[in-house]
Amino acid sequence: MLETTSYRDLKVVDIARAAGTSPATFYQYFPEVTSAILVLAEQMSLAGGTRLSALVRDGTWKGRAAWETANRLVEGFMAFWEEYRPVLRVVDLATEEGDQRFRKARVALLHELTTALAEVIDAQRRAGRQPADLDPMASAGVLVSMLAHVAAHRYGFEFWGIRSEDLQRSMARIVFTTVSGQKPPDGR
Repeated sequence: MLETTSYRDLKVVDIARAAGTSPATFYQYFPEVTSAILVLAEQMSLAGGTRLSALVRDGTWKGRAAWETANRLVEGFMAFWEEYRPVLRVVDLATEEGDQRFRKARVALLHELTTALAEVIDAQRRAGRQPADLDPMASAGVLVSMLAHVAAHRYGFEFWGIRSEDLQRSMARIVFTTVSGQKPPDGR
């Protein structure tokens, strides 16, 4: 329902009807609509943090294989954001409005990915493939912020004439270089 209706316009009776139950049953589990959306956001954060960090931790960050890992991460992030776009819109709006419950869900989603990237960047730094003074957590935070912002504004970029394919390639280059310390392979 969040795909077609603003969360502020959702009514308990409409949700109950769509779920094939009664408003009384809804109220047994949730005091109001926002609490139900918060549960969706928390579940999304748990699944997403694990799913996205696995793309980093299970990938190879050396040589040409690192290019494929960077691409899989960007594609996976964009696909995740698209899959959960309606919930993420609410999470971002509620976070911006100061709702700490939604902020916590957003932080939980992005923290695990940030930590996974920081671990890999730190390993690259210790192996001498990154500058010794590079802060892995700061670099990872910048990468995750980039991914989240571009994913959230993907259709705005398309309106400007920037194709999603080009956005993904640009982000993959930035992720690849920042994490691996290498130049992207020729023609990439």
